Amino acid sequence: MSDYSSANIPGDPKVSIIIVTLNVEDILQNCLDSIYRQQYPNIEIVIIDGKSSDRTVEIIQANSSKIAYWHSEKDAGIYYAMNTGLDKITGDWVYFLGADDVLFDDFSKLAYQLNDHSLIYYGNVLLDGQKFRGKISAYQHSKSAICHQAIIYPEEVFDKYRFNTKYRISADHELNMRAWSDKNFTFYYVDLTIANFNHTGVSSANIDRDLELDKAKVIFKNHGFINWARYMFRQLKGRLSEKKRKSMPQVK
Repeated sequence: MSDYSSANIPGDPKVSIIIVTLNVEDILQNCLDSIYRQQYPNIEIVIIDGKSSDRTVEIIQANSSKIAYWHSEKDAGIYYAMNTGLDKITGDWVYFLGADDVLFDDFSKLAYQLNDHSLIYYGNVLLDGQKFRGKISAYQHSKSAICHQAIIYPEEVFDKYRFNTKYRISADHELNMRAWSDKNFTFYYVDLTIANFNHTGVSSANIDRDLELDKAKVIFKNHGFINWARYMFRQLKGRLSEKKRKSMPQVK
């Protein structure tokens, strides 16, 4: 088992893993164990708990020797807690892991490749037993997010940006669109499957209506006119198709 203290290890840049928790007593230990199994030697764990009422805090306390920082207090939601976690890290690279997710060995393989702080490295996750989602274009990214469980960010991204807590479900997508448009950063795909993504969480079961209302504006600002026009055409086509469907006589 590797030592996950916050000490710097020469030659291996530190990767900070931020986990946001709330009443996850049944799954948290499995998530943490998947981190402990990693071969990459310089990982720090930061846990921001939203004042759990179950045994979550007891589990965190039992693992405290392997956790660089944690606290448990009422907060204003997932992305507020992620922003809080960003203020507590000391790593060169940043990764966000859900308490219901687990890391694979490929996480360490990707961590060993982290060497260019102008690159935002992303791979794949396992979703319902299938690899998801491969390398994507700017247009594909404008439509839908890369799972944050597939991304390892250089810390410099968060020197410039924080999650916009207006978007309570998809703030990671909106932040990634800002980073995508930033000429100081490039999203760089590596074909490794680094985590099992459990898609039963809040962000998977709900639509971020605030982001949907702002999406055309956000795409235009961050992905340019051509991708915006393609998105708007797709939206119009969908609305016309739905209108046609509703106007057809109903067969009884």
